[in-house]
Amino acid sequence: MSNFVDECGFNVKGGDGGAGCVSFRREAHVAKGGPDGGDGGKGGDIWLVADNNIASLLAFRDYPHRKADSGTHASSKKQHGSSGVDLIVRVPVGTIVRTQEGELLADLSEVGARWMAARGGVGGKGNARFLSNRRRAPTFAEQGEHGEERWLRMELKLLADVALVGFPNVGKSTLISRISAAKPKIADYPFTTLEPNLGVVRVDDETEIVVADIPGLIEGAADGKGLGHQFLRHVERARVLAVLLDLAAYDQRPPEEQLEILLKELGAYKSELLDRPRVVFASKTDVGTFEVPEGALPISAVTGAGLDVAVGAMAVLVRESRAEEPEANSEFVIHRPAPEGITIERGDDGSFIVVGRAAERAVALNDLTNVEAADYVRQRLTKLGVNKALAKAGARDGDTVVVGQLVFDFEED
Repeated sequence: MSNFVDECGFNVKGGDGGAGCVSFRREAHVAKGGPDGGDGGKGGDIWLVADNNIASLLAFRDYPHRKADSGTHASSKKQHGSSGVDLIVRVPVGTIVRTQEGELLADLSEVGARWMAARGGVGGKGNARFLSNRRRAPTFAEQGEHGEERWLRMELKLLADVALVGFPNVGKSTLISRISAAKPKIADYPFTTLEPNLGVVRVDDETEIVVADIPGLIEGAADGKGLGHQFLRHVERARVLAVLLDLAAYDQRPPEEQLEILLKELGAYKSELLDRPRVVFASKTDVGTFEVPEGALPISAVTGAGLDVAVGAMAVLVRESRAEEPEANSEFVIHRPAPEGITIERGDDGSFIVVGRAAERAVALNDLTNVEAADYVRQRLTKLGVNKALAKAGARDGDTVVVGQLVFDFEED
């Protein structure tokens, strides 16, 4: 089974918030102690962090679930519950996160980039929080909010300085094994490489470049033929493209035709790849039957002929590309701000659905069977402007209104 995984499903569950406490002071010589219930602790968040020590998404293939710690419940004497610990999930640099429907959520393309995958639930307020001139002895407290839970889709696009591109069996694996310490599988038949291999090439005392051996492309790869999309996405982030042409092609296809097809597939997948700096190598000069095309550098990964010149050519283009890039931050956070306010949507059955975290939270965290709690929720929704928003949306007496799990009939007053 392959130890390289570049696509997987991923389930995240933020920690639940702790429940608030209903409690009253019970002390000697205090006839009527006031409320002293504490607040529940907040649930832990789940953060994805790009780490260059992680090579693939293998850790998520068999164990896709991650859950943060929940907050603890509150107690009397205004003792608040402790917050759950945030869960840090380390993923490879170059990881892209999408919804199950394909919507892009985050692109962790820098070392240290952080993105909140699941927000922990807030802790419930204790009854001490609801003390007022009108409510002297509140007998209710909020429950903790459930942590956010959802399935995500993660894809990995390798970050490399140079991507080796060519037809199957052109000698990419042999080349990367000669110029770096990488040890890919090598054999004399097409499609030996079924997963990308990375190799670090030391050019001199100050320069190192990362070279990616991309599995062989075939005609129609841009349309998904031969797992083309899975292979081509690893080419997207390479600074430089190194195109290998086979001088001893098993199908006797001339190198000029190989180059034409490869560039056509790259352009069909993403047209900007054709503008990427590239160098062309004529591979297998030791056994080749075709002439070296004009502009191509002749190499033989088996005998080592021309490899020094090839590495030098790649290094020059990489240095130039690096010099043109702005300096990256060592760490940054991708924010996912919570939407503010409320909106009114119409259900298929004609009902009015109130959408907004504040309104939904007011309903979800309170025990609506408690008269005081229900009265507080009514006041809270009014303060948030739910009544006015419903009237503006066209709600009339008797219309069904849905707020989270609460369903009721609308009354204008």
